[in-house]
Order: sequence, then structure tokens, then C-alpha cells
Amino acid sequence: MRRSDVGGPGIRRRRAGRGFVYLDADGERVTDTEVLSRIHDLVIPPAWEDVWICPFPGGHIQATGIDQRGRKQYLYHRKWRDRRDQEKFDDMLRFARALPRLREHVERDLASPRTKFVQGHHRRRRSVPDREEDDMSSPRVLAAAVRLLDRGFFRIGSEDYAVENETYGLATMRKEHVTLLDGGMLRFEYPAKHGAQRVQRVIDPEVASVVARLKRRRGGSPELLAHRRGRRWHDVTSADINAYIKEVIGEDFSAKDFRTWGATVLAAVGLAVSGAAHETKTARKRAVARVMREVGHHLGNTPAVARASYVDPRVIDRYLDGLTILPALELLGADPEDTAIQGEVEAAVLDLIEGHESAYVAQAEELLATTA
Repeated sequence: MRRSDVGGPGIRRRRAGRGFVYLDADGERVTDTEVLSRIHDLVIPPAWEDVWICPFPGGHIQATGIDQRGRKQYLYHRKWRDRRDQEKFDDMLRFARALPRLREHVERDLASPRTKFVQGHHRRRRSVPDREEDDMSSPRVLAAAVRLLDRGFFRIGSEDYAVENETYGLATMRKEHVTLLDGGMLRFEYPAKHGAQRVQRVIDPEVASVVARLKRRRGGSPELLAHRRGRRWHDVTSADINAYIKEVIGEDFSAKDFRTWGATVLAAVGLAVSGAAHETKTARKRAVARVMREVGHHLGNTPAVARASYVDPRVIDRYLDGLTILPALELLGADPEDTAIQGEVEAAVLDLIEGHESAYVAQAEELLATTA
């Protein structure tokens, strides 16, 4: 592997008839079959313009080009991607260890005696001494946003995508995209990435109280998430949410880490309860495929994307070796989706990934002993 110089000499692509020809740095046509085979294997999108191809097969960036929206895109060497993916999942484990601290902070910022959610009466306006919007401070609204990321598998969303494509994520969601139901349930229905219509449900009375106030606020933009400062409303952006996360846990973590960790935990639980860990190799592979479909559904992605980009591969490797978090789930004796045992389930997943398959059993036993 070597670092590519995308501003240096390289191979250029030129359209010829229904296909392309490739020219080296001297403008001569490339005829070497090995080089042409490497270029073919890169599968460079035909629509890309101003294509540059690395002259070296070991360059970390193998090709660049300008897509139809005028954005520069990159194709990386497979080994480089594998290395970065490993780093991403190692960073994810550090994020998982920091999550309890973040959740405690979110809980404190959400707490307010003036905003208690009354089950079944989310449309009823409470009488409070001051304007009810006065406690819609930046920390409280940001805490609600982070809680939704933690429990809802949301993409954070891009302000540019919302304007250009009318597709949305959590930070760009509009008031019209969310409905409040009984029991502290929130129903989100909106056009997501690639134009797919997404429906997501989250049960959280504390967040429902915040969202109810945001929906009926007077003033501000049509976006759902906003905080009040003085007499004015200010939209919450994806940068605001990421800054909140970074400020609390002090590292370069962001909203996207919730999706990676959430997908990994969901996969670990799904594989554990699949009942196929000690069956045939074929049965285990079928179980993996089924769980990836489930994870992809929660993420709003295909099973292939869920497996390649979100689920830590070590969870699948352990499962294929017959190891799951099932012993911990059986000891906890509760629905693994119950937020009351969320931390214990996640601790079991961490131990499984790191190869401490007996540690989470001991931890679950200790928890049972203290709660007996």
C-alpha cells in the first residue's frame, strides 16, 4: 500500500463510442491487459466526469471523478477500506463504553418538573406559570435529539439534502413528519435518503413531552427541532447535535456512531435468539441472512449494506463459531429491547466482540444477585 497523489499524474478516461479508452500521463492509450483489468474491476460509474485513475495498483485511492451533482467522489483500495473499517469498528467500541456517561447527561438535560408527560393527554396544553416554551432550551432539545438517535436508528440528515432533494433525517425533520400517539409513542413518517418513505416509532414519554411542545410552538421554521433563546426560535442543526455529543463524551464521536453500534447490538441479539448457533453451517448462514434483513429494515438499508457497513463483523464471526450473548439474555430473563436492561445487553455485546464470552455471564449473574 502507498498513499496516492490525486493531484499528480495518472490515467485519464475518455469516452469513445459507447465505451471508454484510457490514456496514460503521456497521453498514450493504455493497452496493458493487467492495467485494463484493474480499471475494469474498479467499476467506475459511467456518469463520472474528469476521471483520474491511480497509476499504481497499491495506491490507497484508486480513482476519483465528478458525479452528476458536481461532487468529487473517491474509490479506495480494498485493503485500505478494510483497514478503515477495522478502525471504524474499534472506534465504535470506544463509543459504546462512553454511552453510559452520555445517557446520564441526556437524562439530566431532559429532566424538568414543568414538562411532565401525561399519558393519553399529549394534546392537552398544561397551565404553567410562564410561557411553556421557556424551558425549550438548547441543552434540553439537543438531549431529546440524542435520545431519539439512541433509540430510533435515525440518520442525522443533511441540511443540503433537505433543500435539494426534499429528503430528511432527524436534524431536518419537519413538524408535519411526526405524530404523537398515546403512551408516549412518537410516529415519524418522512421521505428519507434515496427518496424511500420511512416510518419509525419510538416510545419515550420524556421526549414525547418535548416534541409535543415543539410541534405546537408559535414562530420559527417548519422544522421540528428548534430551541428558544430569548424571544426567538433557532433551528437545531446536525452540527449542533454532533457538537453536543462531542462536548459530553469528549471525543470525535458523532450521530452516525449510534447507527453503527445500534445495528451491531441488534444483530448480536438477533443471532443469539435465532436458535441456530449450534446447528449446521447452512442453518447458521441462513440465520445470518435473516438477521441482516431485520437489521437492514431497522436502518432503512439493504441487508448487504447493513452487513458491510454497520454490523461489526466480529459478531458474525463469533456466531459462526457458536458463540452468542444468549447466556446473558437467559440470565437477565427479560425482553432484550427493554431499555431497563439496555446497558447489560450492550455490555454482553462488548464482551462478545472482545472475546470475553464468559465475562458477560458473570456480570449478568452479579446483576441478578443484587436485584434478587
